[in-house]
Formats: sequence, C-alpha cells, structure tokens
Amino acid sequence: MHYLFVGDISLDLSLQAPHMPAPDEKVHCTASTEGMGGVVTNTAVAFSRAGGDAALAIQLGDDHASVQVRHELEAMRLDLRPAIVPGGLCRVVTMIEPHGEKRLLLYPGVSIYPDDAAVQALRLDDVAHLHTACFGPAAPALVARARQAGIRWSIDLEPASFQGGIATLAPVLDGARVVFVNDRAADVIGRDPIARLRDLGVGDVVRTRGPLGAELYLETGEMLYAPPPKGLDIVDTTGAGDCLAGWFLAGLAAGWRIDIVLARAVRAASIACTRVGAQTAYPTLSELEIHEQD
Repeated sequence: MHYLFVGDISLDLSLQAPHMPAPDEKVHCTASTEGMGGVVTNTAVAFSRAGGDAALAIQLGDDHASVQVRHELEAMRLDLRPAIVPGGLCRVVTMIEPHGEKRLLLYPGVSIYPDDAAVQALRLDDVAHLHTACFGPAAPALVARARQAGIRWSIDLEPASFQGGIATLAPVLDGARVVFVNDRAADVIGRDPIARLRDLGVGDVVRTRGPLGAELYLETGEMLYAPPPKGLDIVDTTGAGDCLAGWFLAGLAAGWRIDIVLARAVRAASIACTRVGAQTAYPTLSELEIHEQD
C-alpha cells in the first residue's frame, strides 16, 4: 500500500547572493542551481529517500519545463500519477542569503494543484495514507474522498493555503491524522495555534522551529521535542520543512518509535540544510544512519 502525495510541483531556480538587492540594484550571485521543487513533491521525494513507498499525484502542463520534470520524476523511486492540462509549469525563484535564509518568488502555473477532474480520477484503492497541502480548490473534495474510503490523511499548512483564516480549512483539518505547521504559519493562525488546531479536529501537530528543531504535540496531550544536531554548517534552508515532513511520515509508515520518528526527521532536514537545493540535498536512509553514528 502506498502513501499518496497530492499537490504542487515546480521548477526552481536558486540563487545564492551576498545580500538581497535594494530597489534597482543588481547583485552578482555566487552560485546558481536549478531543479524540481514544490511542497508536496519535495515531501514525496524525502519520504521515498527515507525508504517509504510513495505515489505522487501532480498536474503538469504542456510546456518544456513540464516535460523536463516528468522525465526526472520517472527516473525516481516513485509511483508517478500525473494529469496533463494545457499551460505552463509552476516556477519559483529562490534568493538565498549567506546564512542560509531565503526569499521566494512564485508563478503558480497549472501545477500548483490538480484540478477537480484530476482529483476525482485518482485511484485510492491502493492508498494507506494521503498527504497534501491545500493550494487548490479541489483539496476539500480530495480529503472527502479519503475520509469516505477510510484513509488517514495529513496536511502541510502553508500560510498561502488559508489566506481567509484557518477556519476556511476546517473541512480538511477535521480528522487529520497529522498536521505540519512552521512558525510563520503558526503566527498566521493566531494566539495559541496548537489549541486552535485541536479545536478544528486535528490529531497530532508537528511544529517546525527552523534552527531550533521541531516539536510534536500528540493528540494525547504529550509534547516531544527534537533539537537539531550540533556542528552543522547551514548553507541553504530551501525545502527543509518538506524534508522533515517526508521523513516524519516515512517513520510512521515504518513503525518507528515516535520519538525516533521526530528525531530522525529533524536530523534529515538539518543534513539537507548543509547542501544547496531542495530534493537533491535530501539524505537517504543509509546516509542518515551513518550520520547518526558520527
């Protein structure tokens, strides 16, 4: 049985710069990389590298970038389930400062989220768990299908997915097995974000804290904390939260003890931050096991 990841895919251009440009200033960058991105696609790749059996349902356009990322995905250890529509792929430009923090520009294209037809056409009979980020209006229908089929689901909460307030996501949050939220999203939710998510029917909450690691708020009321490993040189935080989510879900799928699930997810995300890029920086299970012994 697969863990099914449904959501966005993009082609990302990452530029490392000595500082962010002022208005009308041209800054010469020190490095440039291009590769696949997208919150859910990143999470699926991380899940796969952690040893999980991932299926990825995305929507692609008919442009050259869509052809490029499809070829790259077909070479990976993923069960790819693409829908094809007219239009262009989502594009992202990431500007990275010397200390690893980033700023992003995004053009959504047609691949920011599968449309209603693509969601209704998805097969769910071989799915044990659904993971998504609600970047499109078809997300509630997708979660409704999962709920009806008795499939557990998890949500990556991005501020762009609840611009009208967290209550707008009530239909997808009620009954969610796990929700992932970073500090920025928590601030948007408002006062006492964990309690608010509980009120909306969420089970466990993973709150990522950037350089501070991550906290896991269990449905039982217990809170676990995992700090990042010490002594790592951070160069690029792009996709670190997605890496953490993928590894966390892979740990659940593998049946690891919950404290080990959280600790390994934080370690994997921290390792990814020592390399430039998102998916290309994600460690494999064997790499992480070696790192644990250091």
